[in-house]
Amino acid sequence: MNCCLLLPFMLGIPLLWPCLRATENSQAKEVEQPVGSHLRVKRGWVWNQFFVPEEMNTTSHHIGRLRSDLDIGNNSFQYKLLGAGAGSTFVIDERTGDIYAIQKLDREERSLYTLRAQVIDITTGRAVEPESEFVIKVSDINDNEPKFLDEPYEASVPEMSPEGTLVIQVTASDADDPSSGNNARLLYSLLQGQPYFSVEPTTGVIRISSKMDRELQDEYWVIIQAKDMIGQPGALSGTTSVLIKLSDVNDNKPIFKESLYRLSVSESAATGTSIGTIMAYDNDIGENAEMEYSIEEDDSQTFDIITNNETQEGIVILKKKVDFEHQNHYGIRAKVKNHHVDEQLMEYHTEASTTFIRIQVEDVDEPPLFHLPYYIFEVLEENPHGLFVGMVSATDPDNRKSPIRYSVARSKMFNIDDNGTITTTSPLDREISAWYNLSITATEKYNIEQISSIPVYVQVLNINDHAPEFSQYYETYVCENAGSGQVIQTISAVDRDESIEEHHFYYKLSVEDTNNSSFTIIDNQDNTAVILTNRTGFNLQGEPVFYISILIADNGTPSLTSTNTLTVHVCDCDDTGSTQTCQYQELMLSMGFKTEVIIAVLICIMIIFGFIFLTLGLKQRRKQILFPEKSEDFRENIFQYDDEGGGEEDTEAFDIAELRSGTVMRERKAGKTTSAEIRSLYRQSLQVGPDSAIFRKFILEKLEEANTDPCAPPFDSLQTYAFEGTGSLAGSLSSLESAVSDQDESYDYLNELGPRFKRLACMFGSAVQSNN
Repeated sequence: MNCCLLLPFMLGIPLLWPCLRATENSQAKEVEQPVGSHLRVKRGWVWNQFFVPEEMNTTSHHIGRLRSDLDIGNNSFQYKLLGAGAGSTFVIDERTGDIYAIQKLDREERSLYTLRAQVIDITTGRAVEPESEFVIKVSDINDNEPKFLDEPYEASVPEMSPEGTLVIQVTASDADDPSSGNNARLLYSLLQGQPYFSVEPTTGVIRISSKMDRELQDEYWVIIQAKDMIGQPGALSGTTSVLIKLSDVNDNKPIFKESLYRLSVSESAATGTSIGTIMAYDNDIGENAEMEYSIEEDDSQTFDIITNNETQEGIVILKKKVDFEHQNHYGIRAKVKNHHVDEQLMEYHTEASTTFIRIQVEDVDEPPLFHLPYYIFEVLEENPHGLFVGMVSATDPDNRKSPIRYSVARSKMFNIDDNGTITTTSPLDREISAWYNLSITATEKYNIEQISSIPVYVQVLNINDHAPEFSQYYETYVCENAGSGQVIQTISAVDRDESIEEHHFYYKLSVEDTNNSSFTIIDNQDNTAVILTNRTGFNLQGEPVFYISILIADNGTPSLTSTNTLTVHVCDCDDTGSTQTCQYQELMLSMGFKTEVIIAVLICIMIIFGFIFLTLGLKQRRKQILFPEKSEDFRENIFQYDDEGGGEEDTEAFDIAELRSGTVMRERKAGKTTSAEIRSLYRQSLQVGPDSAIFRKFILEKLEEANTDPCAPPFDSLQTYAFEGTGSLAGSLSSLESAVSDQDESYDYLNELGPRFKRLACMFGSAVQSNN
């Protein structure tokens, strides 16, 4: 049995694809073939590869027919369709073998379907032929417009770029089949951006078509269109926008908008002072707008201009001090240029922009001006006071020429008058101070706030007023058995005077020692001399010490000579003739003397400290005797009475007599009247002494005990009789401050004060009687 596949000519699209394969064991006996289809005959089945248009809007679209050559048309065969898409995308008429597409096909989603066909005999239920495989390809139509996938596009190009400069390339893509005609062949065109830009039709490259100036317009929007089918009718299109920014180049020079600047400066301004600013403008941006200011014309070399890199301003500064009296105005010319200029852009910067600056000097009241920055004077030492040292001079630089008053700061050795003459106030000694650093102050009389000072250096010149002397104290020894001509000492000298030439000293013995001396001297001519014995043998017991007078002269003008005494001790030397033994003995004697002195000083210090300790002990003992009551026990005695006294009802009180029984009574004042006694008691009640402190401490201790004892009821009550006021004759009747002088103290005057003091009179009267 044979079958065949009939392929209709669908939707007017020619079937261009040839037959690819045929199933094995197929034999063609009858084929219904449409025009333009390609057929290959094999044994059993006859089938073709055929095509279906991708755009089918109908719900069921006939694609083709499968037919077996054994089918005689009696409806005894059943056709089945198997494979991916069978039943869902494609269906087959089981009786006729017609194949239909029941869904819309999209080549971009799937372009090829591989299916299998089978013919079954209805009567037997068996396959008439083996399964046969065939392919359905979806042919492409132009249903996808071009799309720009890399949007958004943004590019930058330098301004003033020449024509043809590449800006950017845009690329669109088309999802249609590029092998199917011109569906995917694109053509680019420029919709917006003329006349500054152009686009290559086939590549999408955007180029500059004319020069552009960023200062006029710094960015452009360009619209590019892409069409498929190379722009033929019916083509689809897509567009994109490209933002093209112009980057800056230094094609503008800075320019001053002001041709004249007016500035002013005070004549008291210091060098480096900012006078004012000037400003140039540059249409460029970034580093292309960085400027540099400079002075083009300034014959005086008084001013300079620096650039503020942040604000791009030119700062005019004072390079040298100005003087209103010397010149009151200046005129300078400044220029400006860019820092960074490329070689190819030098044509835009051929001539720098300039401006003129007029600077007015403002007059101020200036301090006096000395003619010299400092003065150095020389004066000989040892001259009497009032010696002329030198003269300084200062003037008022202002037009009014104020008189000047001079003064010397912090110096008692010099004086200066109103003419600037410096004199000494006392003789000068170079050996005390060789230089004096003075500060001379000049003050304007018309304006004492205008002050200026300069240093004055006074050098004291040396005169030969100091004779030479021994350079040190010499301890010289000679042995009893010393022979004649033995060197016992080498001496040298010093001179406090300053000498232009090198010091030279001359040594010799005095006239007395020369005629009658046991020693002689030899000048070494190198500022030293040696002392030698002039005899043999010395007697320690007879002459233990010799005093040699040595004359030392210097080479000054005039020459000065001094007499220096050299002490020579006679010693009992050892067999070797060494004086070390004598020196050791002298040292021991000296040390012994010092030890005795130290011991005596220590004994004195101990005696002084012992006296101090004894005095402090006596004072402490006296203090203890004055207040013996501090070591005694206090006793408490409570009196209870029901009478009203002092305006309040007293329920408890202390027995003052018992509390004060151990204290030292004050001395009794005899021969006083009642009123005098009351005044005395009042004065005593205001005193604060040791007794008051003791009572206060005792009461506070008792109060603390009562406050801290939770079981004690508040029975204690302290009544204080203070000052009753100026209208009361009794004054203060406080028993705590009453002074009981002795056992004979009388309180009878309390009975005369009225019934209110009756109870108090009884208390003190009974206390006195009990003490007696």
